[in-house]
Amino acid sequence: MAWKRRIYLSLALIRLYFALAPSYIHPDEHFQGPEVVAGEHFGWNVTRTWEFTSSNPIRSYVPLLGVYAMPMTLLQWIASGRDPSPTMLFYGVRLLFYFFSIVYEDWALLELGSATMPSGGLLLAASSWVTWSIQTRSFSNSVETVILLWSLVFLQRIVGTKGPSLRNCILLAFFVVFGTFNRITFPAFLILPGISLLQHFIKFPLAFLAFTLPALFLTTSFILLDTHIYTQLPLSQINLTNIIITPLNNIVYNSSTENLSQHGLHPLYTHLLVNLPRLLGPALLLLPFNLDMKRLKSSIPLLSAVSGLTILSLIPHQEARFLIPIVPLILSSVSLPKEATWRKRWMVVWTAFNLVFGVLMGIYHQGGVVPAQLYLSGRNDVGTVVWWKTYKPPTWLLGVTSRNVDTVDLMGGKVDKIMNALKGVIKDKKCDRRAFVVAPLSAVALDRWVIGEHEDGKQEEMALRLVWSYGRHLNLDDMDFGDDGVTETVERVIGRRGIGVYEVEKAGCVGYTTPSNTGNGRLKGKKGGKGRARAKGDETAQKDL
Repeated sequence: MAWKRRIYLSLALIRLYFALAPSYIHPDEHFQGPEVVAGEHFGWNVTRTWEFTSSNPIRSYVPLLGVYAMPMTLLQWIASGRDPSPTMLFYGVRLLFYFFSIVYEDWALLELGSATMPSGGLLLAASSWVTWSIQTRSFSNSVETVILLWSLVFLQRIVGTKGPSLRNCILLAFFVVFGTFNRITFPAFLILPGISLLQHFIKFPLAFLAFTLPALFLTTSFILLDTHIYTQLPLSQINLTNIIITPLNNIVYNSSTENLSQHGLHPLYTHLLVNLPRLLGPALLLLPFNLDMKRLKSSIPLLSAVSGLTILSLIPHQEARFLIPIVPLILSSVSLPKEATWRKRWMVVWTAFNLVFGVLMGIYHQGGVVPAQLYLSGRNDVGTVVWWKTYKPPTWLLGVTSRNVDTVDLMGGKVDKIMNALKGVIKDKKCDRRAFVVAPLSAVALDRWVIGEHEDGKQEEMALRLVWSYGRHLNLDDMDFGDDGVTETVERVIGRRGIGVYEVEKAGCVGYTTPSNTGNGRLKGKKGGKGRARAKGDETAQKDL
């Protein structure tokens, strides 16, 4: 129908908008993907997390190179052989994941469901805030979703044929191996659908060989490549004592409750009663009217969703993003209420749910961290940057500048940690390398140091000057209800939403002009949730991105 196509195209534009919105949902969207590959590819000074630096690394490089290496090479070619700007790289990665989502995810959903374009299930998936704001981010979970959907497509083709279907068996082997090395939880989604595949293998032994032999070859290749990258040994010199099997290391690590406790332990019902409702909202109300044993047994997407949810719920560390692959599987398998009045009511609730979560998570959630880092990447005088009360700053977005920047991530804690981190910098009288503090505007503890915020004219031991700010930033981790009370906390976090970059003032280094390559525009700041903080002596400031 023409109206369905128009709705789908409108939703595709909404998805594009959220794909390019610079919100920051979880550190893993940077540090388990583009951060690592950018460091390897361009030689930038990036942050490698413990997953890659421990003696028993648990993350495979091969899927990361498969996803990011070619686009980064292409952007480098577009930049005439030079390193691309961090802004170009950031939006290039976002557009890449938008492409994965709008093309490969939606195509797979059509293959698994109706052959019409677009189907009702596809419209539901396309209207989900998860599709807009998470599937278009550089999460390994986003890659897992696309790989899983196509694994189910090939599995469905195999079990639906009356022959061995050798080509589909080979393709399925590649996706299963790639998916497993990408995320060790990947096989959990294939256990129940795999029962019909085993029955097919018993009936057609040649199909079993067509799957197993390529899978063994690919597994061996992935292990050798990972070992080569981690040990820097030539492939010809690798032996059994050097072998690094990252999925095995991952299983061993996550089998320890002590290890998982460092990341958070959750009740076993968290996925079912907390995370799934947060992702699907009112769509869960449709499930009881769309599920019966006959349909469940015949629906590969629903079997995969049940399989993944059941097995992942047995693991005590449960984050909502682990269930991202389940979202399109369920949304493409349910139908709207048949009665017109209830269908309209449900659609109103569904629209409101996705708009609220889409705006909150896709635009405002830690939304200023990336723009602040891109702003700093455009300056040539950055020495030390102290981050406070934000998510971990992605250093790959500093680009070439990262080689000269000392990034200090204080996370939370008392404001005095900033003073301790900057003691040496304040005493340094050199003006060529400047120091900055990046913090939410809601962090009122900084006000005593910010020029223009002093009420009594008292001279503090350190002075900060606001040189850049970004309004679409919400720091939900700074809700101190116990200290400030509910009303004051909400007024502070919501009323003073935004993030600021503050320069640390040094004697003799005041009154500079912001470098021209940082853009221009009016500086925006907030004082007490209502007023404005001016950056003295700074006639040119970065405009909100």
